Amino acid sequence: QVQLVESGGGSVQAGGSLRLSCAASGYSFSNYYMGWFRQTPGNEREGVACIARSDGRTYYADSVKGRLTISRDNAKNTLYLQMDSLKPEDSGLYYCARGTGCYPSGRLITYDTYRGQGTQVTVSS
Repeated sequence: QVQLVESGGGSVQAGGSLRLSCAASGYSFSNYYMGWFRQTPGNEREGVACIARSDGRTYYADSVKGRLTISRDNAKNTLYLQMDSLKPEDSGLYYCARGTGCYPSGRLITYDTYRGQGTQVTVSS
């Protein structure tokens, strides 16, 4: 059974940092591209970062370039999102998903609808 469990969210002031994690299980993690999405009330989900299976290629939304860093540890079946220099507009529910590729815009090409419950990030000004 595919499971994706996000953690690491919280409330920080603008300029602060957070590190999100996504623990994957129930499938061969290294065989899939992985990505982070941000969901805010009343808006469509936004793909903010995406990473290839094993060669380290990463892709980011313009709004987060230079501040957010996606990485993965295939030995630990874990995806990360290091969030630095946070802004209030970074607030939202962040969740991870698996996919078959990355758009240059940072959006994951999702493989299926599996996703975790998400982890909330709130950045205050």
